Amino acid sequence: MTAENYQTVEERAALGKSLRKQTPRSSHGDWSPVADRPDPINLIEEQNNGRLEWLVPVRRWRMCASPFAFFRGSARTMAADLASTPVSGLTVQLCGDAHLANFGLYASPERQLVFDINDFDETLAGPWEWDIKRLAASFMIAARHNGLKKKQGRNVTRRMVKHYRKAMTEFADMRTTDIWYAMLDQEEFLDTADKEGREDEAEEITDKAMKKDNLRALQKHAEEVDGQFRIKHEPPDLVPLRDLSDALSRNQLQELVDYAFDTYRHSVTDDIEHLLDRFRPVDIALKVVGVSSVGNRCLILLLAGRDRNDPLFLQIKQATSSVLEQYLNFSPYQNHGQRVVEGQRLMQAVSDIFLGWNENEITGNHFYWRQLHDWKGSIDVDDVNANDLKYLARLCGWTLARAHARSGGPVAIAGYLGSSDSFDEALVEFAERYADQNQKDYDAFMERINSGRLTAVEG
Repeated sequence: MTAENYQTVEERAALGKSLRKQTPRSSHGDWSPVADRPDPINLIEEQNNGRLEWLVPVRRWRMCASPFAFFRGSARTMAADLASTPVSGLTVQLCGDAHLANFGLYASPERQLVFDINDFDETLAGPWEWDIKRLAASFMIAARHNGLKKKQGRNVTRRMVKHYRKAMTEFADMRTTDIWYAMLDQEEFLDTADKEGREDEAEEITDKAMKKDNLRALQKHAEEVDGQFRIKHEPPDLVPLRDLSDALSRNQLQELVDYAFDTYRHSVTDDIEHLLDRFRPVDIALKVVGVSSVGNRCLILLLAGRDRNDPLFLQIKQATSSVLEQYLNFSPYQNHGQRVVEGQRLMQAVSDIFLGWNENEITGNHFYWRQLHDWKGSIDVDDVNANDLKYLARLCGWTLARAHARSGGPVAIAGYLGSSDSFDEALVEFAERYADQNQKDYDAFMERINSGRLTAVEG
């Protein structure tokens, strides 16, 4: 039981409000890089140590696409920058990489579409301000990337922070279990879209998401060879392991896959382990995903159930230490895959039933597992207008507040935020300053690419 459990609601609210004296809300807007700021490109390049060397140039290529793409790949840089920023002292479970593109739709176990945070590679306990600042900066950078005017960028960023603040006030008034049950489902997703004049766009996203199932994944990622399905060879994005190693026979490779699958099975609940017993591994491949994760070992595993029309695709992602650990406390979990899974379960309203983890006993690498395609839907951040961002500001602000309210003290955080727009305005100032710095970092990154000091390869 935490100390907060012994405090009345009034005492918790008073605590939050009192923290404004030591950390004024306006202080969050006053940001500039510290004098001894680490070289941001070096921080990014250091992350490539231990990654698959042939994919590192692909990672750089994907970060070259735009200042927003660069921002997606520079969570470590921002963690270093946030380490010197003011905080209230209130702790939550952080996403650690709460940018706009890491929110989206997926299917709940009850077969309902829900909108939530969907990436937790960097999750760790820490100051709630760090997540909201990264999210605010991402809105400002996305607005600039899509050609919005300065005022529009400020407005959508302000709107997101305002919805975070107002949602936290709502959660502060809720019973604890009601916070736990709160979610943004398909009906609310569409209702919000209707209020924002984005109903057509929202319906298109949900319809597209619900078509992404295991049969669709089978059509996209596999082909039939001698009466059996095998994962396609489409380098560099998709490379079956059988095409990567001449040293391993087919039987040896199958033994490795079977062993990894078996150790993963022991990390899930008994009922899901029973479900997984009805599937057998068929094929496995390396799959390049995202921006920041490129170069880490990411695989997809094809499993077969009752017949050829009963496939299951699982994604297996390497989990390394969170970029936040250098500046905050270390994870309580020895396996970083478990760190990701437990953080995800704590922050999401509902989670994938196939979440689990394992460790490669030969290499010592940690992995977490989840379903690959299960009604996944996302927003194309490269093609959004002011109205799209206003809609997303409402969704993302509420969702991040809900995630923080589950793991932290919503009454104290709401007490700190208050009912005025002081924090909102401060975060707009922070986001503008950080977007400026991100542009400078991106330009420095591109200079090293264009000069040949760093190699980038399309992929």
